[in-house]
Amino acid sequence: MNEKQNMKSLKELNLTDRFLFDEVMEDIETHHDILSIIFGRDIPLLEKSETEKEFRLSPSIRSIRMDIFSIDENQTVYNTEMQAQRRSDLAKRSRYYQSLLDTSLLEPGIPDYNLLNLSYIIVIMTFDYFGYGKYLYTFEPRCLEVPECPLEDGATRIFLNTEGKNDTGVSEELIDFLNYIKNSTDETAAASGSERIHRIHNRVCKVRTSEEVGVRYMQAWEEKYYERQENLKEGLQKGRKLQLSEQVQKKLAKNKTPEEIADALEESVETIQKMIQEISKEAE
Repeated sequence: MNEKQNMKSLKELNLTDRFLFDEVMEDIETHHDILSIIFGRDIPLLEKSETEKEFRLSPSIRSIRMDIFSIDENQTVYNTEMQAQRRSDLAKRSRYYQSLLDTSLLEPGIPDYNLLNLSYIIVIMTFDYFGYGKYLYTFEPRCLEVPECPLEDGATRIFLNTEGKNDTGVSEELIDFLNYIKNSTDETAAASGSERIHRIHNRVCKVRTSEEVGVRYMQAWEEKYYERQENLKEGLQKGRKLQLSEQVQKKLAKNKTPEEIADALEESVETIQKMIQEISKEAE
């Protein structure tokens, strides 16, 4: 069975699938509902959320592409990420996101760092990264010597876990939402008494049945497919070149001439001579 036959249809996607997540979160009312569920209070967003927002300081520094970026009426900044695959660098990745996000919040020449916006990095995970069974992990810097003394720098990182077991300190609505994320069906939505989740599900259904979104989904899938194919081709070429380089070096060690090596490896003399030049440069 080829890769295209294994492709999920748009209607089969859950919110754990980044494409559906981004499309759903582009709707400001849906994004408002989701943030309000997470924080347990109303989050009045200013305008349409930005998806796949890129932050790049310079060509020499690694850029980031944030899933969902938004600002509320109090100028608080939210970056919401869907993380469906376990990564060992997730904690430091969130740190890097936080640092680049902060650099974009002050214009050049502003001397007062107190003008930095409050900011939240929110990562929705389909696995328990920290292993304590919590649905919600909230991190704010505090003093080790005086734990009750917060740094209050305005930066908060929140990790949500769809596989949580311990419901202490979290709302039933948040648990229902996390269950809905991994199983975005009519049945899961109907089982919740949350009007917000019902509205989110209506948005999900609207996106799933949109012909326009369906075209974008197919285009996005094809772009990723051809990118994977190109990466595979490039990987095979690099592997072949490495193998050829090793074979050439072995024969050079036996004092074989370029012509003899080319004949033995069934390559052109020009290819072997070029390979020998590269080997010589690497040895310098």
